[in-house]
Amino acid sequence: MIEKLEHEVGKEFDFDHVLLTADKHGLDADQRRQNNGIRIGTPLVEGAKVHARVLDHSKAKKKIIFKFKNKTRYWKKKGHRQPFTKVEILKITA
Repeated sequence: MIEKLEHEVGKEFDFDHVLLTADKHGLDADQRRQNNGIRIGTPLVEGAKVHARVLDHSKAKKKIIFKFKNKTRYWKKKGHRQPFTKVEILKITA
């Protein structure tokens, strides 16, 4: 679940901005021992993409915001539901 995206349900898309990848199978033995297969971007990992599919758009559970000041008869109550998008990660290319 991530912050709401403007893609339609069922549509596939790519994340181009990847900050970190981990792959123990794509590296040789020396690289695995050295960094455990983790590549950290500075600020992004070059050439890395994440292919995903939108499953659903929804809202999270309601958060209650309550303000109260003692002895002044002041109170305020309101709620907030954060919209989110549920995605399925299909493929990670590093």
